[in-house]
Amino acid sequence: MKRMLDCLSFAWRCLLVAGLLLYCPMLTKAQMAQVADSLQSCDLLFVAPAKGNAITEVTTGFEEMPIDHVAIYYKIGKERKVVEAWPDGGVQMVSLEMFLERNKEDAVYLGRLTKPFSKRLTLRNALQYVGRPYDDVFLYDNRAIYCSELVQFSYVDDNGKRIFDAIPMSFHDSEGHITAYWLDFYKKRGMEVPEGQPGTNPGEMSRRTDVRIVCRLQ
Repeated sequence: MKRMLDCLSFAWRCLLVAGLLLYCPMLTKAQMAQVADSLQSCDLLFVAPAKGNAITEVTTGFEEMPIDHVAIYYKIGKERKVVEAWPDGGVQMVSLEMFLERNKEDAVYLGRLTKPFSKRLTLRNALQYVGRPYDDVFLYDNRAIYCSELVQFSYVDDNGKRIFDAIPMSFHDSEGHITAYWLDFYKKRGMEVPEGQPGTNPGEMSRRTDVRIVCRLQ
């Protein structure tokens, strides 16, 4: 991949070079700790599952990666945390180690914003959503929140303006047809598929010009 950096061959080490992290495909816990120490609060963690699913069938991430989840990295002193909206537990804060272990079969990519934003306000926003239920029907701006919606609502500039705009939601395949999975999914809930309604998705978010994919963490 053009945007990815190759692993240095010596000692499987990951160092900061010109502000970019270098990726090693087989990291020990000690080496992962080195990488984690280089992460910055408000970095984004994008997950590409090893196997495709209903989300990756209708969305695509950077370099055509099947991204289906995004979370926010948060460093508190020496503690490394991740704030995310997850189906099991809603919006929650977990350790980076727990996050990576849960996704150990998947690829995890580090994304970093390229435009100015307020880390203080962004983290304040993200933390105020902890405890909210997970939005499993992906409706915009209701009390429940899904993963990329948490990112959209959290990231703001110094004036409180959101960094990420909403986009028309997509539940259709490459030929423009809403897939059978999503038709059945919403039918069971007595709802119309919210095709074209405002929202976000983690794959499209990873492709935004304001986000740079720095490296693959695992």
